[in-house]
Amino acid sequence: MLAMDQGVVEEWLSEYKTLPDSAVSTYAASLKDKGALVPAIYKVIRENYSDLLEPVCHQLFEFYRSGEPQLQRFTLQFLPELLWSLLSVSAARDPHTSGCIEALLLGIYNLEIVDKDGQSKVLSFTVPSLSKPSVYHEPSTIGSLALTEGALANHGLTRVVYSGPHLQRETFTAQNRFEVLTFLLQCYNAALSYMTMTSLQSLCQLSSRVCICGYPRQQMRRYKGINTRMTVTSDFLVQLITGIHYALCNGEVELGSKALDDVLYRAQLELLPEALLVGNAIKSSLHGVALKNNAKDGGRSIQVEITPTSSRISRNAVTSLSIRGHRWKRHEYLTDSLTRNVKKYCFIKTQS
Repeated sequence: MLAMDQGVVEEWLSEYKTLPDSAVSTYAASLKDKGALVPAIYKVIRENYSDLLEPVCHQLFEFYRSGEPQLQRFTLQFLPELLWSLLSVSAARDPHTSGCIEALLLGIYNLEIVDKDGQSKVLSFTVPSLSKPSVYHEPSTIGSLALTEGALANHGLTRVVYSGPHLQRETFTAQNRFEVLTFLLQCYNAALSYMTMTSLQSLCQLSSRVCICGYPRQQMRRYKGINTRMTVTSDFLVQLITGIHYALCNGEVELGSKALDDVLYRAQLELLPEALLVGNAIKSSLHGVALKNNAKDGGRSIQVEITPTSSRISRNAVTSLSIRGHRWKRHEYLTDSLTRNVKKYCFIKTQS
């Protein structure tokens, strides 16, 4: 690590300790102007034996514990790199070098699973219906949905899936590691629109490395890091795919495409249906779509199919309004016809 980068990190470590509470918000807003700070912190995280790793992890946890949204997002941007550091060290069976990273990740996890009053959170998610548009489908492309008795009975009903309450964790074990890491990725994905391009690149690299290490594709990707296979879960891959989807639509086309292919490759080997379903759905939705090669081309977004604003109702369609109009026209016709017949009758009666 260069002396200049070390000086930048040491200055950052010292200035926050002397900061009064009233100046935290101003300080948080000023962090984005420190262009050399973020790359220097990345270098510290990548050097497992750096003397600055422990104080950096401690300060990142203090940022997250402060409750200031900008400071929390500053910490979250390093999450993919922290996850890779933890997983690579665990795969190398050298856990003593990742103690401070484990403490940081467990600290963030334990803060996120409870609310402000210390009560366990229960998160809810609404499952989209095929009859309503979502990120992954458009009803118009599916065709007409059969109006069966079951479909009519479920019309307008929404399915809600709950996550939690989650247990407090004091240490990582083989049983809870991916439960914690999946939840952390879920928190990261909730703040994707605030993540930097460097963070999205790190996420794509994490996805590829986790999925190909120890498999033949590692040689094809020419990755010369560790060659030990890493255990993954379907939920963990789904969270990776969610972040990759956002990266694909916001400038990281090459890295994102490789990462998505690598995750699907691993999901096929492991026969993980959830990851295959979500990954193939995203791949199909992006097929033939021109993605932005640079995030500066416009605002951040996710590529979706939007229902046209023009009316899809045919001019000859029967609606309640047309029925009422038809009824009035028929009434007017009958009235005019009756009037003509009465006049004709009166005329004939006069002539006779």
